[in-house]
Parts: sequence; C-alpha cells; structure tokens
Amino acid sequence: MEFQFANVLVFLLLGAITAGLMLGLGYLLRPANPERRKLSTYECGEPPSGSAWINFNIRFYLIALVFVIFDVEVAFVYPVTVAFREYVLQGRGLLVLGELFVFVGILFVGLIYVWAKQDLEWLKRVVRPS
Repeated sequence: MEFQFANVLVFLLLGAITAGLMLGLGYLLRPANPERRKLSTYECGEPPSGSAWINFNIRFYLIALVFVIFDVEVAFVYPVTVAFREYVLQGRGLLVLGELFVFVGILFVGLIYVWAKQDLEWLKRVVRPS
C-alpha cells in the first residue's frame, strides 16, 4: 500500500523538479533587454488606449459563464455518446442513458433558473417601486 503512495510522491517530485528546471533554463537563456515599448500592455497589436482599470460590465461575465457551463457539458457528454454502443452490449445502456439524462436535466434546471432570474437578458429591466 505504501508503495502506491511512493509512486505518487515520486511523480510529484519529478513534476516539480521538471517545472523548476524549465523555469530556470528559461531564466538563463532568455534575453533581458527591457525597454518601454516591451513593458507596455499588449492589446491585440494595437497601442493601448486609456486606463486598464475600467468598469467591466458584469453581463459579459454572466454570458461567458453560461457558455462555459454548456461547453463543458458537451465535453462530458461526447465521450459517453461515442462509447454508448459498448455500454449497450455490456448491458449497461439504460443505466448510462439514465445518468446522461440526469446530468443534462440538472444543467437544464440551471438554465431555467438563470432564465427565470433574467440573467440571460442583455438589458435588464429595473423595477422601481411606485
């Protein structure tokens, strides 16, 4: 049992040593000639305009979060759909299909929740008490 934990420890140490070695090698080999143009902010090839400290609209963040959730859903569902025939041949087809529906159902409930809170609206209506 201890041998299996030793394997994990050895791989963690090898990973840390490799990462440190690569960072140190990069530090030794890269040129160090900082200048004003190199130290400026890079904005897609355009010269920076204005301050970087601006108020960023939260709607961009919310829409990006919803997109990432459903993008990850596709990343989880795709391997199951590829291997579904093998699950059916093993007699586990209904179980896997049920788990898939539960997973998609949970995400669908989350989508309904976000939709009901009107977080998918680009311009939210502000209800003022009369």
